[in-house]
Amino acid sequence: MSNNKNIICELFGIKYPIIQGGMVWVSGSKLAAAVSNSGGLGLIGAGSMKPDLLKTHIEKAQTLTSNPIGVNIPLLYKYSEEQIKTALDLGIKIFFTSAGSPKKCTQLLKDKGCTVVHVTSSPLLAKKCEDAGVDAIVAEGFEAGGHNGRDEITTMSLIPQVVDTVSIPVIAAGGIGDGRAIAAAIALGASGVQLGTRFAATQESSAHDNFKKAIVEASSSSTMLSMKDLVPVRLLKNKFYEEITEMENNCVDPEKISQHLGKGRAKAGMLEGDMENGELEIGQIAASVNDIPSVQDCMNDLIKSYNQVIKDLSGKSF
Repeated sequence: MSNNKNIICELFGIKYPIIQGGMVWVSGSKLAAAVSNSGGLGLIGAGSMKPDLLKTHIEKAQTLTSNPIGVNIPLLYKYSEEQIKTALDLGIKIFFTSAGSPKKCTQLLKDKGCTVVHVTSSPLLAKKCEDAGVDAIVAEGFEAGGHNGRDEITTMSLIPQVVDTVSIPVIAAGGIGDGRAIAAAIALGASGVQLGTRFAATQESSAHDNFKKAIVEASSSSTMLSMKDLVPVRLLKNKFYEEITEMENNCVDPEKISQHLGKGRAKAGMLEGDMENGELEIGQIAASVNDIPSVQDCMNDLIKSYNQVIKDLSGKSF
């Protein structure tokens, strides 16, 4: 698996069409730089950073790699406009936006000579992204960790629908954690892939060791989509998840659920390691993650397993 004029590789100036998801509390400078140094595209997850902290992470990442890096900015975040300015001032040219209308800042960023990608979860929204002028789309399936689409479309159903709807490149996300899944995404028409959970459980990830251990120990039934009446989010089951589930089952007012969520839950769990009371955002693919390698070893394994799958399939025509 190499460039070979892959459109995603050409778009970002990278060796492999593999993007590391910009996860809150997990995707800091060390992870983003390590992924970029390994031939993929590393993203700094700005959703858990105020502008000054984002500045620190971008500057550090720029000392750790000379390869392209980008930022992921949730547009509904109150600091998003300041974050965009901060990133632009520091020379960032690759922006992944999410959680908001792609019309909000796409033209501004394009006018600054930037490459813009928007994360979406349905063919209808993907078309709106294309109409807004983005360069590519991340089509993220229901299996993904963290905040999720309300339509609950799985990756295998979503990718071909989006590919058939838009004419710009599609990056597949959700439930992708090894070479087999990458090959499947490419077969479905995606031009590249975005991985979150697999990179969260690496040595360079800023996730707490307790959280990484919980990912490795997860089973196929360890995650569930929760808080559907607020903003759907896929979580590892723990004490906090059970409390939210009980409230939802008892038809508690969403405002009270929001109050119980409060502030700092994701930070407490993912960054500080509170496995009982924290909000633990992770994808279904956690059940297949069995180790905590370096990013370089992880990337080597992804490429090796992808190439082996392609080789094995070459003699299996019907």
